[in-house]
Amino acid sequence: MAGYQNEVLSCIEEPDYIIAGYNKALIALKKIKAKKFLAVVYKEVSSIDGFIITAYFTSKIKLEKQKILWNPKKQ
Repeated sequence: MAGYQNEVLSCIEEPDYIIAGYNKALIALKKIKAKKFLAVVYKEVSSIDGFIITAYFTSKIKLEKQKILWNPKKQ
């Protein structure tokens, strides 16, 4: 993900979706193309602190099978 630092941070700051990960991790998703997402796995330590575990591009996300924690369209 070298060279994508701004996109990774943008994905966490303004995600299209946040889904549940393993061990209380969160996965921020940003749609890149019709069926392609940037996924950023991270943990929040407090309301002002956290850390990124990993980031990757994927087309294997099936939102209908995921536990969606946040969706701006439903806010």
